[in-house]
Amino acid sequence: MPIVDVQLVVPEARGIPPGLAQAVADALGHVFESPAGHTWVRASALPADHYAENGSRLAPDGLPVFVTLLLAAPPEGDARVIQAARIATAVAWAIGRDSSHVHIEYAASGKGRIAFGGVLVE
Repeated sequence: MPIVDVQLVVPEARGIPPGLAQAVADALGHVFESPAGHTWVRASALPADHYAENGSRLAPDGLPVFVTLLLAAPPEGDARVIQAARIATAVAWAIGRDSSHVHIEYAASGKGRIAFGGVLVE
C-alpha cells in the first residue's frame, strides 16, 4: 500500500517530464516488492524560485527531490536505514538525479488511518 509523494524542485518553467511518475512507481515497486498496482506515486513540481536553503544558492544540478512515504507499517531501526538508502537510489535512478539530493520523509504509520475504497487498513 505504499503511497509516495514525490516533489521535484525544477528550474523555472519546467514541469514533470512525461512518464516520470510511472518510472518512480516501477522503481519503488521493486524496492517494496509490491504487486502491480500496489505502489502509488503522486508527482509534483516546485519551481526553484519557490524553494530556498539558508545561506546558499542552489546550482541547477543540485536541485532537491522530496519524497514522502505513507506505509501501513514503516520499518524501524536498521531496516529503515537500509530501506531509505534503497528508496533514494531508486528515485534518483528513475528521475536522473544524484541520490544525495533525494530527501525522504516517513509519514506516521498508515495502519488504522487509511481506508481504500472505504476499507480501513488494519
